[in-house]
Amino acid sequence: MASGSTEGLNPVAALAAAAVPGAGYLVLKRPARALGAFAGIMLLFAGGLFIGGIDAVDSKEDKIWFYGQALVGPIALGIDYAHQNHFKAHDPDSNELRSGYPNETIATDAQGNRVWRELSDEEIAQGMGPPNKKGVGRMNEIGQLSCTLAGMMNLIVFLDALLPTVWTRREDGGNA
Repeated sequence: MASGSTEGLNPVAALAAAAVPGAGYLVLKRPARALGAFAGIMLLFAGGLFIGGIDAVDSKEDKIWFYGQALVGPIALGIDYAHQNHFKAHDPDSNELRSGYPNETIATDAQGNRVWRELSDEEIAQGMGPPNKKGVGRMNEIGQLSCTLAGMMNLIVFLDALLPTVWTRREDGGNA
């Protein structure tokens, strides 16, 4: 039978795990587990982005979901930065930052701010539109959930790297 004993806190592995999913296992010299953790977390996160679009990660409109997504690490923060600064613009009436509606495009106002403006019929015929739209139906919510689950999974990997356990065979052959 196997028994477990803890080695104590490993802050270096925890910092690596916070920076890149699975990297804490590399510090612990467990490359196969590192690759598995990285692949699982990143595939779940990327799948959420694929299903829900970049709008699935949104620190302004979906704060509570973003708290879980941010646990994936700097990649989630980078995706949110790109979303907030390159795919959103201000509403011309309320001046709130938001995603585009159908038949809108981003323009620059007199002060140099990015704002939404209505497309003309000619522009619509040319296929212009917003740089992103929220997913149709429940797709955005499924994407949010997948990205948040990736963050929760990375939290478990982080804690496992912070508090590593060494499994050894008991020599006496008894049950633990």
